[in-house]
Amino acid sequence: MKLQRKADLALIMVVMFWGTSNLLTKVGLGDLSEFNLIALRFVIAFALTAVIFRRRLAAVDLITVKRAAMLSVILFCVFIFATFGVRHTTVSNAGFLTCLSGIIVPMINFAVFKIKQDKLTVISILMALAGVWLLIAGTSLTFNLGDILCILCSVAFAVHILVTERLTRDVDSVALGVIQLGFVGVYAVVFSFMLETPTLPVSVSNWMVVLGLSVFSTAIAFVTQTVAQKYTTATHTGLIFTFEPLFSVLIAYIFLGEILSLRGYAGAVLMLASLLLIELKPDFRKVVS
Repeated sequence: MKLQRKADLALIMVVMFWGTSNLLTKVGLGDLSEFNLIALRFVIAFALTAVIFRRRLAAVDLITVKRAAMLSVILFCVFIFATFGVRHTTVSNAGFLTCLSGIIVPMINFAVFKIKQDKLTVISILMALAGVWLLIAGTSLTFNLGDILCILCSVAFAVHILVTERLTRDVDSVALGVIQLGFVGVYAVVFSFMLETPTLPVSVSNWMVVLGLSVFSTAIAFVTQTVAQKYTTATHTGLIFTFEPLFSVLIAYIFLGEILSLRGYAGAVLMLASLLLIELKPDFRKVVS
């Protein structure tokens, strides 16, 4: 099997892990408070990745640590919005709404950096906005807090992508990423002690949820993504990541029996189509020309 095929399969595994994270978060919040769950997830994930990349961390400089601290504030906001959002909406909705960063990045580039977008990008954005409306409006045309928080999660992650692009140009990006996990864990521990009564999981099933989030959806996913992306193309990576919401919806249906309304399915199709259009723009242009 070619290295690229293996890398693509590894990235599909990553997307499957990410697709289960909303379900695991929903279940975990039944016994743990939000910051408590984030703290456990990231402290354990940092411990594992720090062992794996210990040689890179040993050679890290102060600039990398400072940049990781800056980026981790944004990443912490991403997971605050995501975790609180999942508590107040369905796993299916969260799966789609937290994956909109690919659409939001060009919007921020235009609004903040005045970078003009091509027609296909504009069409993708309009399709995504229409899809979001159909998905979160349901049958009553009302919005709930969880959906709004999940959208804010995507906005924060889009900001994280843009800032990461600028802060990782001349440093070890893997070491920076690992240190980020540690900072997020520290922030979450502090907030948990300030605002909650932190506890450890009391049952085997609760520990399985926490370990699933920290080991598979965070640590293993992070390491696998870092390695696999070296052996495949950016187009393949982006396209594979586009299917994360489908895994999330499928898992929500299998384990929770969640079913979208007809309007919700129409919105989900529009959003998925917009993400695919963004990722396949170069190939689409070749076909048209």
